[in-house]
Amino acid sequence: MRPPTILTSDPSQTTSTQHNLTLEPNDARHLAVLCGQLDSHLRQIERRFGLSISARGNQFLLEGPADAVAAATRLLKHLYAEVCLGIELTPESLHLQLQHTELEHLLEPESDPGQPVQAIRVIRTKRAPIKPRGKNQQGYVRTIGECDINFGIGPAGTGKTYLAVACAVEALLEDRVRRILLVRPAVEAGEKLGFLPGDLSQKIDPYLRPLYDALYEMLGFETVNKYIERHVIEVAPLAFMRGRTLNNSFIILDEAQNTTREQMKMFLTRIGFGSTAVITGDATQIDLPKGSPSGLTHAGNVLAGVEGIGFTYFGSKDVVRHPLVQRIVEAYDSHEDKATPLDRTRR
Repeated sequence: MRPPTILTSDPSQTTSTQHNLTLEPNDARHLAVLCGQLDSHLRQIERRFGLSISARGNQFLLEGPADAVAAATRLLKHLYAEVCLGIELTPESLHLQLQHTELEHLLEPESDPGQPVQAIRVIRTKRAPIKPRGKNQQGYVRTIGECDINFGIGPAGTGKTYLAVACAVEALLEDRVRRILLVRPAVEAGEKLGFLPGDLSQKIDPYLRPLYDALYEMLGFETVNKYIERHVIEVAPLAFMRGRTLNNSFIILDEAQNTTREQMKMFLTRIGFGSTAVITGDATQIDLPKGSPSGLTHAGNVLAGVEGIGFTYFGSKDVVRHPLVQRIVEAYDSHEDKATPLDRTRR
């Protein structure tokens, strides 16, 4: 667990201050969710910001450094608005809110303190609404809504694939597309399809399991299987895309760092009318044979600035898994920066 974040070193800002906050509407059930069992959520916020919070009904008293009180006030408003929308609040999700990227957002001055916190785009799925976290995730979801082809590039755990699947599910439920296609190159670290038992479909399934898991979470097991039987949801290796034109579809190409230049060009030229494509990948985890350049990094150089194509780049601060994942990514990045050209060649 990280120690509480020190928000400022300015002595003039560390004077203790009090602030009374009233949250509306006054709904006992929503307020109980906000505070957590035995006020556990409030205690978590107190530890993170280094202040004290007391609550009576919808009245909250915050006491501590002025900047911490202001940031915690914004956080409580933000969390309560989400709870009222039906978004689940747990100690784990609150931890994600308190990560560095969220704190940066909270510390930004409000344009008009009298106005409520600006609503964040919420993705509607059958099971539960999903809210992007942090500026990059929010921008990623907005870009998916605005561009026909979108790239999400960054390290593991930043929500690239999960949010793409969520956007696809929402588009399907709202009848904006007729089907979802989940595509992935059949390349993994040192493993070959021929060593896996079963027919081709059974060989492919392990590579697409993360996509299945996200679909099950958002739609339910029975609904997903029904859609697969009706070919509303289709899963396929990248090689099966050649020669097809995909209209009125939401297509997700996952693990795109393992595509070759030729495969990436082939995939991008499959896009038809009424379709949206999202390409996700981590350029630091390429499993292609040595000497084979990645189609993902090549596309980033070739297509930058092309109208109708959006790029979102994630960093270690955007990781929304266990806090250790973020520190692992940062450690590898630091080691890579210090490596000599000879070391990189040997790898």
